[in-house]
Amino acid sequence: MALEDIINVTNLTKIFNGFTAVDHISFSVTAGEIFAFLGPNGAGKSTTINMLTTLLRPTSGNILLNGHDPISSPHKVRQSFGIVFQDPSLDEDLTAWENMDYHGILYRIPKDVRTKRIEELLKIVELWERRKDQVKKFSGGMKRRLEIARGLLHHPKILFLDEPTLGLDPQTRSLIWNYIKGLNQSEGTTIFLTTHYMEEAERVAHRIAIIDHGRVIVRGTPDELKKQTGKSSLEGAFIALTGRDIRDEEPNNLEQMRMRRKMFRRHSR
Repeated sequence: MALEDIINVTNLTKIFNGFTAVDHISFSVTAGEIFAFLGPNGAGKSTTINMLTTLLRPTSGNILLNGHDPISSPHKVRQSFGIVFQDPSLDEDLTAWENMDYHGILYRIPKDVRTKRIEELLKIVELWERRKDQVKKFSGGMKRRLEIARGLLHHPKILFLDEPTLGLDPQTRSLIWNYIKGLNQSEGTTIFLTTHYMEEAERVAHRIAIIDHGRVIVRGTPDELKKQTGKSSLEGAFIALTGRDIRDEEPNNLEQMRMRRKMFRRHSR
């Protein structure tokens, strides 16, 4: 793995009951970049992320994440990343502070360090004044901001964002991405994101990989993909590369999402 690569994937494959969900894909992500992993429903995005984050064992192929193998060193890999799920994962009966504090305890962050870090992050995402409020009183955008802050609590090298702005209004989506770009610059955190909002990926991603039918079909900057397809927008390029057919979700996707939530509640115990 090159020194500048924080994620390196080689010939990664996952087969479910004879169905190849991910088919010999290879790509790398440079430390400190914002990398968008895009594709239609059922393309293999969720399966790939689950393998990168230790939730699924590959059928074959290799992964190195921050220099560690998710199969042989899962704990070191989990310490290297934070994640914001597509579905909510906060405890809504706890306050913003309590959600952050509990997460820090799971990661065994010393109390004095934890306290300072929680204050710092809640101020960055503009939730410090609401730290004593139960999360059930928060708007959808406020919950997303809290989840992002929580994912950064243990100083991860990589932050996985799985559809982080799904269901949010345009103003809140714009605010969330401004926070993410700011955190990427201030923390030096590598961002690995998925989204179905192509304009978001075009605006924030340094590089993009598009996966379809389990294979990575193209990689490059937003401008390179537009130039390659002769389109004026990333959405146009995406449709030109993947077609207009409506797709089904990936096999076992619901069960995989349940696995994610269950595993990350006991993440670092």
